[in-house]
Amino acid sequence: GALKEDQGAGDQGLMIGYATNETDNCMPLTYDLARNLVKALWDARQSGALKWLRPDIKTQVTVEYEYTDKNGFKADIKPKRVHSVLISTQHDPDVTQETIRAELKAKIVTPVIGKWLDDKTVFHLNPSGSFVVGGPQGDAGLTGRKIIVDTYGGWGG
Repeated sequence: GALKEDQGAGDQGLMIGYATNETDNCMPLTYDLARNLVKALWDARQSGALKWLRPDIKTQVTVEYEYTDKNGFKADIKPKRVHSVLISTQHDPDVTQETIRAELKAKIVTPVIGKWLDDKTVFHLNPSGSFVVGGPQGDAGLTGRKIIVDTYGGWGG
């Protein structure tokens, strides 16, 4: 048989990313802000600040960049503003979507991302509506397994 140390983690996953000087921790700003949203949500759940919050959470932050064109190449690339914020969070069944969206924006998004937001920022806060069933019970599909795909710092065309 195969040696235990030659075996994989027993789960399937795909991660793509890179290091950058956009943040002090060398992570892309999009990743850093999305992670900070999750951390703030976790803290709000643990402290009871958002009593309706449940553990299954997804975040995504899209950042608009500015750059100089140097002979057809993008140079001096710098974050300009947050274009959009997505938070999908599991919640208690008795809370309204209006309450969820208002509290996410006021208690999580603005304190975490404030300086990057502007009047054109698009907010997708629980855009699919009710999210009461979460975790493997809600996402595992027919196989009973969940494939994990994470990206950080991905660039669009």
